[in-house]
Amino acid sequence: MQAVKNLIVNADDLGWTEGVNRGIAEAHRSGIVTSASLVANGAAFTGGVELARENPRLSVGVHLNLSDGAPVAGRQAVPSLVAESGELAGGPESWLLKIAMRGLAVEQVEMEWEAQIQKVREAGLAVTHLDGHKHVHMLPGLFEIALRLAKRHGIGAIRVSHEASSLRTALSGGAELRASVVLKQGVQARGLKLLARDAREKVDRAGIATTDYFCGIAQTGALTREGVARLLRSLPEGTTELMCHPGYVDEALRATPTRLQDSREKEVEILTDPEIRNLVASQGIRLLDYGFVTNAA
Repeated sequence: MQAVKNLIVNADDLGWTEGVNRGIAEAHRSGIVTSASLVANGAAFTGGVELARENPRLSVGVHLNLSDGAPVAGRQAVPSLVAESGELAGGPESWLLKIAMRGLAVEQVEMEWEAQIQKVREAGLAVTHLDGHKHVHMLPGLFEIALRLAKRHGIGAIRVSHEASSLRTALSGGAELRASVVLKQGVQARGLKLLARDAREKVDRAGIATTDYFCGIAQTGALTREGVARLLRSLPEGTTELMCHPGYVDEALRATPTRLQDSREKEVEILTDPEIRNLVASQGIRLLDYGFVTNAA
């Protein structure tokens, strides 16, 4: 029997800026993107919702956020999560330190993520999965909150950000010029595995679905056509998620602190490349979305 190879190509940061929205739309309509994660407090949230409505075959998840933008729950409700500016502040490293020092009000994290999920649902979108901005949902104690919220809202799937080493190696093709960035992010990918070694067991116990494999952390901002082609040729049997960040650079994106700028436009080119789409077909790969993972669980 021929091995079944399924691929979910998930575009993170839907709703970040209108330029990012346009890039995701093109990568879906003319490329291999099947799923996207919506930032509830993104500056272009309304545009992201409209895009999702116009593209019903694009499954939409919630990109749980603790690092950027104003809190959806309101700064008065979650004072421990915001800086003096009133916006969410802190990367995964700083949150991890607070968790270790028992200085994080986890009930406020749950309140904020609840508000983010509610905002997306109240916009009329069916949420297929949860994941985290900068993979913050994988941190100890926070992963359990994400699972609890998924159960509460009937969300059937969650991303487990454990990057398979074999897929990380395949995806690294053509990335020599960004070797230092890829190396740093590869270390982060291994760190995430150590922080939540039992994540898949917790997902199973909660009755939530996830993919068999995940990749894209080490190559964030350094994706290459060669790497994607190598990944497609070596895709394992089962269901794999490839995380990506397509988009177009606009004034709003330039004004944000994200380092993912011109790389987003490169990803649009890669994900819509006819040769990449043809390779998906020739390898017998089925392009799926997170709705399939939920229904198959």
